[in-house]
Amino acid sequence: MIPSTTAMPSAPLVALLPGKSKLFYARHPWVFPNAVAPISAPISNGAIVQLVSHTGHFVGWGLYNAQSRIRIRIHSWDRENPPGPVLWRHRIQTAANLRRDLGLMNPDGACRLINSEGDLFSGLVVDRFGGWLVAQISSLGISQNIDTILDILEEEIKPEGIIRRQDNEMARLEGFDPIDALARGKAPPERLLFQEHGLTFGVNLLEGQKTGYYLDQRDNRILAASLAKGRTVLDAFTYAGGFALRAAAAGAQSVVAIDQSQSALDIAALNAEANGFSNKITFHKAEVFDDLSARVSRGERYGLVIVDPPKFARAKNRVEEAMRGYRRLIALALRLTEPEGRVAICSCTGSVSREMLENLIGQVAAEERRDARILHAAGAAPDHPIAMSCPESGYLKFFLLAVS
Repeated sequence: MIPSTTAMPSAPLVALLPGKSKLFYARHPWVFPNAVAPISAPISNGAIVQLVSHTGHFVGWGLYNAQSRIRIRIHSWDRENPPGPVLWRHRIQTAANLRRDLGLMNPDGACRLINSEGDLFSGLVVDRFGGWLVAQISSLGISQNIDTILDILEEEIKPEGIIRRQDNEMARLEGFDPIDALARGKAPPERLLFQEHGLTFGVNLLEGQKTGYYLDQRDNRILAASLAKGRTVLDAFTYAGGFALRAAAAGAQSVVAIDQSQSALDIAALNAEANGFSNKITFHKAEVFDDLSARVSRGERYGLVIVDPPKFARAKNRVEEAMRGYRRLIALALRLTEPEGRVAICSCTGSVSREMLENLIGQVAAEERRDARILHAAGAAPDHPIAMSCPESGYLKFFLLAVS
């Protein structure tokens, strides 16, 4: 239960248009401009506002931003608990307790500590790597309150340090300056080591992609590796080598790992060395689509093909473009798979739904005259909870296929 705090009658009121309240009474946290009635007085971007129905009934408290495609991010549906230190402390405590229940707070491990909408903290992601936290902000309102939030994180989690990382494009869209810097405590080692399911990985928290490592695929790497024993494996978009190392550990005959980023491959090679797999994994720098096409032309085939590309589209108006990219990638993966082989296909593009991707896999398999069967369909690891009221927060799709 959230400790009660004083409500904020002075906060600006924002009314919803008639017929628009139902979604938000059902606790969807994103209020788009087309749901909001005209506003009579100016409201500062980042301000706390009280959202009401067109008849004036309380709906929730949110953070306002007129320049964002999400006009209001709702943080509380409790009239007595607006956004502020009391609510944020409760959200952080609840999130940390969930990770403890999941067994993910080991001192030498890593986990997603706060998963934005999935932890009722829209606009904030926090990952933990050993004794360090990495915070990534996607909301102007959170950016304006980040010092208070980081203070609470320090008090509740007691990390050795906290790093801020920022998606520059998201910062531009929300209207705040991107910051990549140490924000609290001491700097992490240039190569910070952590454990994941018995393997050692190293990350550069100040320079790596996103918050440093893709923790959402933790359990999917185990699923894919369960079919790697004795097979030749191709891992496309390997980044830090997570899928490649897991396949090697599971007894793969050999692994080829491809990425276009040399810095990512350098990290992956160090990870392979740390786990004794340097002689089993070959890392290759290339534009991935071009490289896969060349391998098809050479007639190469693999027993297990893994494709885990970056996001293909940020906005819904780019979905068709994203689907064309997935169509091409799935076709290449199938062409590179041996008869009776296995394929892992991943998508982190939120605007491409699970149903859309599953249907596309079936279409492409038929076009390639391959029989594809789903062995596992999964999403992100459980430290990336999905809000039932916000299905859009379930961005990751993972399909493990048997292909004849």
